[in-house]
Amino acid sequence: MKRELDPSVDAFLDYLVVEKGLLPNTLQAYARDLRAYVDTLEEIGITDPRRITDEAIELHAVRLSRRGLSPSSRARKISVLRHFHRFLSREGLGSEKVARNVVRPKLSRRMPSVLTLPQIESLLEQPDTSTPLGLRDRAMFELAYGAGLRVTELCGLTMDELHLKEEIVMVRGKGGKQRVVPFGRAAARALARYLDGGRPRLLDGRLSPFVFLNARGGRLSRVGFFKNLKAHAASAGIVRRVSPHVLRHSFATHLLEGGADLRLVQELLGHADIATTQVYTHVDTRHILEAHRAFHPRGR
Repeated sequence: MKRELDPSVDAFLDYLVVEKGLLPNTLQAYARDLRAYVDTLEEIGITDPRRITDEAIELHAVRLSRRGLSPSSRARKISVLRHFHRFLSREGLGSEKVARNVVRPKLSRRMPSVLTLPQIESLLEQPDTSTPLGLRDRAMFELAYGAGLRVTELCGLTMDELHLKEEIVMVRGKGGKQRVVPFGRAAARALARYLDGGRPRLLDGRLSPFVFLNARGGRLSRVGFFKNLKAHAASAGIVRRVSPHVLRHSFATHLLEGGADLRLVQELLGHADIATTQVYTHVDTRHILEAHRAFHPRGR
């Protein structure tokens, strides 16, 4: 049943689609967060966005903390509320001031998890390239590591966005922003083998715009890619948790360790703010410190 505050939420979500170009997964998360917020408001009798008070938002923030959510999850949900109230203010439906004083949880800056180069090489060798699925997995791993793509970008990659001869992909990332990313010769070789001997067998006469397919010839899902990556990582003897994002972290870290400029890495990753990319400089610094301790006569 439609609630009185739902039209305001729907208008905000439409705005995010049209004006911000948010990806479907992000949009669904925002929708869930706002539906829960509306639940809180309606329970205390607020059905008009103009009547939302500081106390109402604080009550919802307290409820989030009692759910045992991580600080990063709570911070994201509160950030959604702030964006929502900013939108309401622009539309003349309320004030954004009521959301300004909500205290966001303090976040500890976690170091990205990365694989060593030997671990990467071992992982890449695991897929059985005598099979179509093995050719696909090898090509996906090579491209994920070679271009630092997000898992959504990787699984959503279409044939017209892949330029094999030029060794580049045209990626539409967060907010619909497009960027050009090179992927190197090793990935190009793996992709050529997959496109020639793997993908046609998976299609089996069907048509699909997507580069990476499942066993039935449909688009490979994020969950499917994660499961395959996890299985191959275990086969490679990698005991740590390996997610698709670990390949992206490894891409960025290894570029910086090789001497790449931070601004270049920011552009390749598609980060809007260089502060997001700077976390990798700490990983790079750790690498330098380890090397100093290992090789300098006074480093131990």
